[in-house]
Amino acid sequence: MGIDRGAVRRLVEMTRSEANDAGPESLLVFPLGATEQHGPHLPVGTDSMLVEAVAERAVQALRDSIPAVLAPTLPVGSSAHHIPFGGTLSMTSLSFYGVLMDLGRSAASAGFRRMFFLNGHGGNHEIAQVAARDLGLELPIAVGSGSWWAMAYDALAEAGNPTIRTIPGHAGAFETAAMMAMAGHLVREQRPSRPDQGAVTPPFRSDYRTEIHGSWKAIDGFTDNPAGATEELGARFLTVAAAKVAADLGSFYSDSQAVV
Repeated sequence: MGIDRGAVRRLVEMTRSEANDAGPESLLVFPLGATEQHGPHLPVGTDSMLVEAVAERAVQALRDSIPAVLAPTLPVGSSAHHIPFGGTLSMTSLSFYGVLMDLGRSAASAGFRRMFFLNGHGGNHEIAQVAARDLGLELPIAVGSGSWWAMAYDALAEAGNPTIRTIPGHAGAFETAAMMAMAGHLVREQRPSRPDQGAVTPPFRSDYRTEIHGSWKAIDGFTDNPAGATEELGARFLTVAAAKVAADLGSFYSDSQAVV
């Protein structure tokens, strides 16, 4: 699914008066990415590129139903667990939380009353949710937060079955397929290999949160075998994810209209 740039309202392309006029009735979508190692075969900007692609497609899908505005993608997140591998830029959890609070406060000062942190990196997941909660408590605005693969998990699992079962993983088959569909020229052909039983379950799909020191080094920075990735599967993932994210953003906007 291609992007019609004219169908996506981007904050960076607006003048100040256009942004001021749009703020009170619009939903401002903040894509949250990361710059971090993604194994030996994917670019360090994978999370930022994928969340921006999903956000663009979702905002485009909403163009005839709600006034959505796409904020610039935040390309650095909380990625301390990937620093030992190199190729990683990271903020501490407290710094990242502070950045999100500052972004939300400034957007509210500019007149935006509804905003959504659309996350694309696992290390940002809980922090973005706490920032959304605190902003909504502090200011008379509505704030949502969700990771795109978690929002669309059931649809993604169905789209990948039976070939790709670990969603999202890290630098495994799921992300490799999505990158092959979006920017295949950036996927290196020499992919690492790991038996399927080497896959690990992302903490936000488990019953509890864990972090075991040294665990990322032990699995060489990627969670599952990327061998099953195909461009076709990746295109399917992006399509179903964008549709579900668009539906969730539409529901959030409708729910918030009654209170802000």
